[in-house]
Amino acid sequence: MHDLAARLRALPPSCGPVRLVGVDGHAGSGKSTFSGRLAAALGGAPVLHLDDIATHEELFDWTGRLLAQVIEPLGRGETAYYAPYDWRARRFSAPRPLPPAPVLLVEGVGAGRRALRPHLARLLWMELPHEESWARGQLRDGAEQREFWAGWVEAERAHFAGDPSRPYADLLVRQSQKGYEVLPGPTAPAGPDQGVTLGDGPSAMC
Repeated sequence: MHDLAARLRALPPSCGPVRLVGVDGHAGSGKSTFSGRLAAALGGAPVLHLDDIATHEELFDWTGRLLAQVIEPLGRGETAYYAPYDWRARRFSAPRPLPPAPVLLVEGVGAGRRALRPHLARLLWMELPHEESWARGQLRDGAEQREFWAGWVEAERAHFAGDPSRPYADLLVRQSQKGYEVLPGPTAPAGPDQGVTLGDGPSAMC
């Protein structure tokens, strides 16, 4: 992880003073776990979870809220304030501060959407097929979320059909027996180093 962290820290800022890094992929692909480990390797970089921005009624129609509450203030070098959505209470919680940081991770389905890409220093895509990702996610969430998942799958299909992220990813992140393997994405020219393994054992995997 530390090699990738160093590469991200070396990038020029993309949103005011911040290097905004998107971590996208299908629901259940391991974005949150990977982002947490990458944030730790970055010395405690903040992570914005798009689950805090989306709502039951706006699974993907949250672009305006994210731009107004987070992207625009960070672009001015100011502390952003966003109101996390409480999925159980079905309402927004008290605003939470998000100060500018050298690197800030935005993780969630849709982190690489076209409206956000101009503000990203890098876009990472979790390389796991949607069938496997969704199966993992449903197993994780249990029977009580079965109805939600039925609606989510259709919403995610529609989102990526109209606004795909993977074709614009700079890096692809794939789980391996040694942890994670990072490969050049579709937008990156192939070089002599086709992949970088992050982690030093199976315990580094999700």
